[in-house]
Amino acid sequence: MKNCLVAQSGGPTAVINASVVGILQGNLDKKYYDKVFGGFNGIEGILNDHLIDLTNLSDEELKIFKHTPSSGLGSCRYKIKDYLENDEEYIKFFQILDKYNIQTFFYIGGNDSMDTVNKFSKYAKLHGIEKQIIGIPKTVDNDLMVTDHTPGFGSAAKYIAQRTLETYLDSSVYVYNGIAIIETMGRDTGWLAASSTLARINGRPVADLIYLPEVDFCKEQFLKDVRRIYEEKRKVFIVASEGLKDSSGKYLSEIGTSDEHDEFGHAKLGGLGGYLKSVIDGAGITSRVKVLELGVAQRAAMCSASARDINSAFLAAYEAYKYSILGDTGFMVAIKRVSNNPYEIEIFKANTEDIANHIKYFPVEWINKEGNHVLDEAFNYISPLIMGEPDLVMENGLPKYIEFEK
Repeated sequence: MKNCLVAQSGGPTAVINASVVGILQGNLDKKYYDKVFGGFNGIEGILNDHLIDLTNLSDEELKIFKHTPSSGLGSCRYKIKDYLENDEEYIKFFQILDKYNIQTFFYIGGNDSMDTVNKFSKYAKLHGIEKQIIGIPKTVDNDLMVTDHTPGFGSAAKYIAQRTLETYLDSSVYVYNGIAIIETMGRDTGWLAASSTLARINGRPVADLIYLPEVDFCKEQFLKDVRRIYEEKRKVFIVASEGLKDSSGKYLSEIGTSDEHDEFGHAKLGGLGGYLKSVIDGAGITSRVKVLELGVAQRAAMCSASARDINSAFLAAYEAYKYSILGDTGFMVAIKRVSNNPYEIEIFKANTEDIANHIKYFPVEWINKEGNHVLDEAFNYISPLIMGEPDLVMENGLPKYIEFEK
């Protein structure tokens, strides 16, 4: 008997479950594995022997699960130790695989997850363990190296563009409208905030100012920009990434707060919009300043998802399954954009050494010289990724979703 295991890790996306369905559909078509197991709560749950048999989901269940947002198998932010320091978790992990006759482990995740794929693959090779470890990309932040884009980003970008457009219209109804600030996710990179450039009326971006972490934030220049636009238009619309830093490398949202970090050492962010509001209030430009923090809705809004993004998530996993039949291991499947019009992509194998512990930043050459907006190159890159609407199964006027008992 030969089985496989799939699990999810890191922050959820609207389309991450489509990658699980890609593995399941691959097995329905190719029938290479006898069973497909799901690991609850990523590597953390697998180490606790928390698995579920997904093999016999019906066609209807597969369709619903493909269009269910968030991590249907649960997730984790669990840092695997270096096996040169302590290999207890590695030994236990491969014992679990042996217990369930699992030949291949598919791990869907972002940068830290690819680090896990890299470590397990190296350990298996070093100890002559004939198991396959394969990574499948996921992250709304779009910050994985090598791949053209990451499944999850297109849907988050679409959500941000829609909310930007709608919020702009809502904030523009009075004679004196004041200042509106939208805060997006994006710890280290500005891909998500840059997506707001897709929100356009009469061909013009509705956001007056867009700030990304790739450019050091200057409070004095920010106030000059805001004051100038407000005096010209009596309103200002701003989109900013949560990861904005000053010239010293300090997160703006950390200023005046406690230094909290997750298990990977990442600072816990939030409140950037509130900081910008306090700066504007302090400058006396106007008392009418409103802040909208989009929060987790950016990564969980299936109703705003991109059909193209869903298909990318599915295809990446489906191709990963096909690679596993060839005996390949120790890589992440990545996406190559062949053309924009017509839109066409290819899936290829990427070395996890080139991905783990690296960050793909938003190109600085796509940012204007003032550092407060993005150029049309950003629009041309992002816009193909948001196309199409999800084919949802509806029930009582709402989307029908699946939740597994954990």
